[in-house]
Amino acid sequence: MLAKMTAVFIGSFLMGIGINVFILPFHLLDGGMIGIGLLLKYVWGFKVGMTIILLSIPIYFLVWKFDRSSFINSIHGMLISSFVIDLLLPLKGFIHLPVMESAITGGLLIGTGIGIMLRYETSTGGTDLLALFISKRSSLNVGIIIFIIDAAVILSGLYFMGEGMFFYSLITILSVAFATSTLTLIHSISIFLNPKP
Repeated sequence: MLAKMTAVFIGSFLMGIGINVFILPFHLLDGGMIGIGLLLKYVWGFKVGMTIILLSIPIYFLVWKFDRSSFINSIHGMLISSFVIDLLLPLKGFIHLPVMESAITGGLLIGTGIGIMLRYETSTGGTDLLALFISKRSSLNVGIIIFIIDAAVILSGLYFMGEGMFFYSLITILSVAFATSTLTLIHSISIFLNPKP
């Protein structure tokens, strides 16, 4: 339990730094619930973390009713990461990098934070949790559902922010995916090579 909570805090701080220091200054987007929170921040000035919590409430009610284990494994990750994202808002623009470097660095930090949490079987929940829930009750692949949700978020960003930031947001999403996939793959390989007796 201590290892899991440590992973949640470390992952949350990496995500908070990635979002506030590198993503927010250039109005870049990520996919999923983080992307929705960022988009509402840019359009209406809402706090990213608080938006994630509020928009996640219906998802968590649904999951609580039908899949208690998924609820338990992600609720603390969502709450802590959302709180830390808003807590670290004063770091916005603390480091000044060109937009391409910011998109990559921010994406790698966010993806590393998510990957660390996933290695300890917890997550930030949100739209990924919704996608998992839908996948378990349909014939749709969870990856396809996540892709559709992320694509909808990014296309909404294209409408509100224009083509320039759209390209760099895609770079951010690829960086997030690379870091998350790398960490979870390394973890899977280590389990395969060192199985528990």
